[in-house]
Amino acid sequence: MALTPSTMLELGTEAPDFSLPDTENKLVRLSEVKGKKPFLVMFICNHCPYVKHIGHELSGLMREFQEKGVAVFGINSNDTVTYPEDSPEKMVLEKKRLNYTFPYLVDASQETAKAYRAACTPDFFLFDKAGKLIYRGQFDESRPGNKIPVTGQDLRRALEAVLKNESPSRDQRPSIGCNIKWKKGNAPDYFG
Repeated sequence: MALTPSTMLELGTEAPDFSLPDTENKLVRLSEVKGKKPFLVMFICNHCPYVKHIGHELSGLMREFQEKGVAVFGINSNDTVTYPEDSPEKMVLEKKRLNYTFPYLVDASQETAKAYRAACTPDFFLFDKAGKLIYRGQFDESRPGNKIPVTGQDLRRALEAVLKNESPSRDQRPSIGCNIKWKKGNAPDYFG
């Protein structure tokens, strides 16, 4: 595991479109919600200890804000050949175990992760109704082993702001987690 921070994509960036299969093999398109409601795109996976650390709180927070009108997409971009625990079959089990109410999508080509300049799991990108990036950063200050309770407070504040048509504070801290597991020869050049 290589500890990796978010790339902190520039605020105001327009959300790159995607069309990806979910765990039920249904195609999910960002275009179906863009322009209609705010949405959160998060890069997560099954095996990362940082994602596991926030898993239950993440599931509850996403359910709460989906009920308030935010669309949520979880995307797994990891190479499943070298990390079979992140396979689509295992994603089905993880979605059920954590009671994810959002679509959990498979980015087999890793092109969606590259389009978002995703770097780690978890990596969060919150967009307003118009599809402009208003938050990218950490879930909260909690990390495995640091004994800070998992609350989701950083992401919660951003979600609350977007629902009030307000901009979250521009003082945003990068998410930190395991690097995305790129396929051999597929690693992006934005880490340099």
